[in-house]
Amino acid sequence: MKSAPAVISVAFVLGLLTWLLLHGLNINSARYDSQLRALGDFTRFERGMTREVLTARAGLSRNYDALVHMVNAYDDALTRLRDTAGLDAEQTRVIDVLSARADRQESLIERFKSRNALLQNSFAYFGLFSDRLAASESRPLVTAASALAAAMLRLTLDTSDAAARQVEDRLEELAQLQAPPAETDSVHALLLHGQMLHDLLPDIDTILKTLVAESNNREQDAMLAVILKRQLAARASARKTRLLQYITSLLLLSGIIYFGMLLRKRAMALRRRAAFEHVIANISMLFINSSNDGIDADVEMALRQLAGCIGADRAYFACVVGTTMHTYRWSRDGIAFESGWPERVLSLAPRLDGGEDGIVYIPRMNASHPHDAMLTEAGVSGWLCIMAAYGSRDGILGFDAVRGGALAYWSEVSLFRMAFDAIGNAIRRARLEGEKERLQASLQQARRMETIGTFASGIAHNFNNIVGAILGHAEMADARVAPGSRPAASLAEIRRVGERARELVEQILGFGRRGEGRRERVCLRTLVDETRSLLAASLPSHVTFEVDETADIAIVTGESAQLQQVILNLCNNAAQAMKEPGRIELRIKAHDLAKPLSIGRSEVGPGRFTVISVADPGPGMDEATLERIFEPFFTTRPDGNGLGLATVREIVEQHGGAVAVQSRPDAGTRFDIWLPSGEPVEPQPAQHGSDPAFLGAGETVLVIDTDRRRLLRYEEILAALGYEPVGFTGLAEAIAACRAAHARFDAALVCHLPGGSSLDLAAALHDAAPALPIILAAPSTRDLAMPSLKTSGITELVHHPLASAELASALARSLVSSATSGRLRRAAGAC
Repeated sequence: MKSAPAVISVAFVLGLLTWLLLHGLNINSARYDSQLRALGDFTRFERGMTREVLTARAGLSRNYDALVHMVNAYDDALTRLRDTAGLDAEQTRVIDVLSARADRQESLIERFKSRNALLQNSFAYFGLFSDRLAASESRPLVTAASALAAAMLRLTLDTSDAAARQVEDRLEELAQLQAPPAETDSVHALLLHGQMLHDLLPDIDTILKTLVAESNNREQDAMLAVILKRQLAARASARKTRLLQYITSLLLLSGIIYFGMLLRKRAMALRRRAAFEHVIANISMLFINSSNDGIDADVEMALRQLAGCIGADRAYFACVVGTTMHTYRWSRDGIAFESGWPERVLSLAPRLDGGEDGIVYIPRMNASHPHDAMLTEAGVSGWLCIMAAYGSRDGILGFDAVRGGALAYWSEVSLFRMAFDAIGNAIRRARLEGEKERLQASLQQARRMETIGTFASGIAHNFNNIVGAILGHAEMADARVAPGSRPAASLAEIRRVGERARELVEQILGFGRRGEGRRERVCLRTLVDETRSLLAASLPSHVTFEVDETADIAIVTGESAQLQQVILNLCNNAAQAMKEPGRIELRIKAHDLAKPLSIGRSEVGPGRFTVISVADPGPGMDEATLERIFEPFFTTRPDGNGLGLATVREIVEQHGGAVAVQSRPDAGTRFDIWLPSGEPVEPQPAQHGSDPAFLGAGETVLVIDTDRRRLLRYEEILAALGYEPVGFTGLAEAIAACRAAHARFDAALVCHLPGGSSLDLAAALHDAAPALPIILAAPSTRDLAMPSLKTSGITELVHHPLASAELASALARSLVSSATSGRLRRAAGAC
């Protein structure tokens, strides 16, 4: 019964507090705040949708992901607004008006997306066919196409009726022209896409005007007024209870003071722990925004704060990230670290008994203990060591007392485990973020190089035909000159350079497809000799080129055409930088790395590397220029394109190497190319021409090529190889000849056709003559799958343009395989 008054008093106080809480708090405040946020989001996302639509209309957006995100957020804001309205009829009516407006906006956006997709597609094709007709030899056709493009540009900027009629007139003029047969498809496609643009542009602009006109704040203002009215009423009700709350607070204050006195003793015991936890919290907050560059300073600050909690003179943290050990130190002024300390702690700590939590705490050293004696020799009089979990040697956090005599005693040193984890996680995160930044930079570089590769592939396809003509005519001319003569040597050099050009075309095509090229062992001495001859014709007269010969044969694994491009780019850049007479020096040296070495932005090693150094006595570069020289499209020359050095680093890093540069103003520049080396072997000289063992004996070869002039050249090559060529420019004639006489042809050669129809042509020919071996000539074999080749009846693949040596060996293999298959079929029939 003695406790009854206390129970009644507590119940009364609880009831009073509950009543004050319910009446003093603005319960609906959170609801009104949510409504205001939802209304603000509704207005913001509505404006964002309009902005994204205008951006898409201007062609600045690649896709509608941002617009879809805005629409979803727009709907979500409206949903949140409706959910918070509850049963309020006035708010529901205003929200219904907003919902109807949102439906109209989204309907207009859907119409815009469907029409704008057609518009952008038609714009792309319209520009493509306009450029194609602009290169036509028909002057009226070029004029009409240009006039149509100009009218379409005006319609893009001004969708008035006058501009639309002007486009109609230009379309009608182009349609009435008599276009050459070769341009008929392009004219038809241009008219089709031009008419589509004529219809879509005014419609889309009408949608945009309607969308912008719908974007006003009348409905939002009405909703805002309703919310504010409700919110003000709730606040007025809450004010009435504040006075009573104040009186009640005074009464409770007396009770708090009483119980506070009782808790004071316990609070003093917890204060030290709270202070340390506060330090841990500050350290954790410090590491939240810590970067890879600032992690050293942040860890040092954390060590200083932790050392202050225990009175330590020195603090350190050592950990192993990957294969690298990172050490961080702090010490008071006038106190230095002993030699090899704290590195020796990593080997000492696991030998000590740290208990289950891995913490060794020695407030004062005992010289009689072996481990304490080792610490005493290092000048340590008090020691706290926190090891990684399970006694691992991967990390350690240590504190030393040097001049204080001992560490301050504290029974809760286990809290330092939290500090260890915070520092260790921060270091690993900072290193991972640094790696992430490097990978993101590499990804951005790869995307830029992908664009460059796509552009280069288009050029390479056209250049391929030119190289084929050079090689073909060189091989035919070689058969008409005496072996060993000067013309024969010149033709051999033309063929060698042409083969290098064809390899370069193959690499460009492979780079455009982002495929891995064929890697082989490359002798750098031979590669430099070939490059020297190419540079002799391109370097200015005031620039000389010297190579420092090396006794070792440097061998690397890679694509010789790309590596040659690296040397050419560096030498040409050096020559262009030299305004006065001077000398470009190229040196090749071997280096054996016992541990990883940071070169530029990459890390190489360990292992054997070959370093190609290109030095010039030019004007050099300052620090600002050095930081940007490898950026694509950055150049300091008015006539430069900024791709040379970007291509160099891309190629070298694809080969597992790195690029370093040393330069100062007025002191010249030197580039060092680090490439992984292979075992040195003597390079085998390249073989040109056809092996006599592969020459034909009058066999008949069917040749198909749509270009008659190229067909005649290929027939001459086959005749020079000892075969009897029969050429066709059409598939129907070739199939008819095969069916008329099955035994007439010994093999068939199907040349590359524009548009990718070579496999279909070979398959049709295989259906007409299943036993006929078919050789396919293609610019690149990377995209040809083995099942499709087998289905098409193709037995051999050669490069296009044709090379006599490769073609001769392919024909010989096909004829031998065909003869063997014929004998097997006859033997099977006899059985």
